[in-house]
Amino acid sequence: MLTPTETVEGGVVLIEDGKIAGVGAGLEIPADAEVIDATGQVVMPGMIDAHCHTGVFNDGVGWAHSDGNEMTDPITPHLRAIDAIHPEDIAFKDLREAGVTTINTGPGSGNLIGGQTAVIKTAGRTVEEMLVAFPVGMKMALGENPKRVYGEQKKTPSTRMGNAGKLREWLTKAQGYLEKSARHETKVADFHAGAEGAAEPEPFEIDLKLDALAQVIRREIPAHIHAHRADDIMTAVRIAEEFELDLVLIHATEGYKVADILAKKMIPCIPGPILFSRAKVELREMTPKNAGALANAGVKVAIQTDQMSAVRYLRLDAAIAVNEGMTDEDALRAITLTPAEILGIDDRVGSLEPGKDADILILSAHPLDVAHGRVQRVLIDGQTVFVRE
Repeated sequence: MLTPTETVEGGVVLIEDGKIAGVGAGLEIPADAEVIDATGQVVMPGMIDAHCHTGVFNDGVGWAHSDGNEMTDPITPHLRAIDAIHPEDIAFKDLREAGVTTINTGPGSGNLIGGQTAVIKTAGRTVEEMLVAFPVGMKMALGENPKRVYGEQKKTPSTRMGNAGKLREWLTKAQGYLEKSARHETKVADFHAGAEGAAEPEPFEIDLKLDALAQVIRREIPAHIHAHRADDIMTAVRIAEEFELDLVLIHATEGYKVADILAKKMIPCIPGPILFSRAKVELREMTPKNAGALANAGVKVAIQTDQMSAVRYLRLDAAIAVNEGMTDEDALRAITLTPAEILGIDDRVGSLEPGKDADILILSAHPLDVAHGRVQRVLIDGQTVFVRE
């Protein structure tokens, strides 16, 4: 395995049927192979943004394709990103040209529980062609966004207490739903086994919301909880521990204040966007030092952009993080292998390794040298999707 921070001088990457067949120096190149000469350039894995909204909030369109927040109900776990992704969103071209080959995209943070996210490649005619994994996470949100959206509608939640209370209410409902389902399965088994006195049970009524949320309770997918302030971060941790959920913190803007706690609890964070302004009160203490502070404390960190076409600035975000205290190694991993690990797709992407998808980025200089490292060529599944003229 060649990790994103290992260097092989004069190396060769062999590709066969869209997969990496070999990586290293001195590999024999088959006589009939198509050769891409990258002499003097840098070859690395395609970049991964672990949290964005590309294809769900379409770029340059406005409300007509703003499909990320179903702000008519604060609890919508049954909503699926795959039903909103528009493969023809013009942002995908920007991402490919920047070397971002894989993204985790999905609902916004207007709802307390927004729905299921999906990992997709940035090339393909249909969602099915683009899809890497689904569902990957259940998007949830604490803090200002849900309390503002529903407070304005005179609904719950309208406070941080309301956010936490409503979230606990529905996680408790999901627990009860699973218990009811288990009892029904026992009755069905007893009936088919001919147990004495066992009658054929009524069909089990599926509840789409609770069925989706049950995946989080069963730890089949993690809760991806949007939280900016340190107190909201700790509320997310508290609730995750109460219900024994797998937690991934999205944004974790004030994560640096509780980095030691997050490291001790081994809670992965997806901080960012770094290139952003203090657009609301809960962002007042944001700092570009956050990603580095978290990583230096021992937290598993993947840098994100939270955007649509602005995902193309992922490499710039990583470079800024280095400028503000993150190590080169952690920053490179934060846009390649670490997001793949957090999203559970590191068996396919994130590093140059035999058997993985041939998602490859060729640059004119080191990837963190954004002033001189121009993207020259991008491959997804072994197919060239961009070549600089």
